Amino acid sequence: MSGAGRTDDGHGRAGRVLSGLAVAVGCVLFLGGFVWGALLYQPYTVPTDSMTPTIGRGDRILAERVDGGAVRRGDIVVFKDKVWGDVPMVKRVVGVGGDTVECCDARGRLKINGKPVEEPYLRSQGPASPMAFSAVVPQGQLFLIGDHRVTSVDSRSHLADASHGSVPRTAVKGRVDATAWPVAGWGMMDRPESFAALPGGTSRPGPLPLVLAAVVAGAVLILGGAAYGPIARLLTPRRAAGTQGEESGKGMAARVR
Repeated sequence: MSGAGRTDDGHGRAGRVLSGLAVAVGCVLFLGGFVWGALLYQPYTVPTDSMTPTIGRGDRILAERVDGGAVRRGDIVVFKDKVWGDVPMVKRVVGVGGDTVECCDARGRLKINGKPVEEPYLRSQGPASPMAFSAVVPQGQLFLIGDHRVTSVDSRSHLADASHGSVPRTAVKGRVDATAWPVAGWGMMDRPESFAALPGGTSRPGPLPLVLAAVVAGAVLILGGAAYGPIARLLTPRRAAGTQGEESGKGMAARVR
């Protein structure tokens, strides 16, 4: 009673082919997503609280490997500069080459080229910086400040340097796209709208959502394809038993006749 569309163990040939294909495609997506992510992103652990409340001490972040020339105002970057120390640091870019960055206006806001900038990510309701400052950013440099303006050691602390507290774009190791840990704080980094209104605008997020979608889709296909065989085996005996019962009943009916 085996049909032409079934193998000896009762599994449909089409089902077996499709399940194998699902596993194969799933492996490509799953492994490809991890490789893609590893090539584009570098994880870092934030050692200080200078970026709170946006990023806390000990948080695990994912930074897209980008050239320093791709960095825009408002971006949070990982950088390493020998003047600042021997370890990678995380700060927000508030000024680029040619900008005049100063604080504060009458309402306590940071000003870039004379234009006040709203910074909703700041925790304090006070001025954008507890210390007044003004700096002209040299070409090819970035002016960097932490979101926790009271404790952050940043460009404001290096104003006496020849670079006016800025760091070269070449010091940038990556642009922070997301917080990966803790789970409660997981999410993509927002691009501040106030910086988007300035010349040059803000940067575009990296392909992290696509990377995660590829990994998740791959895992679903692998699990779904692998589960087909066991599920089919569980269902097949029931069908076979039902068929045998029907044939037995027909045989008895024939003998009665």
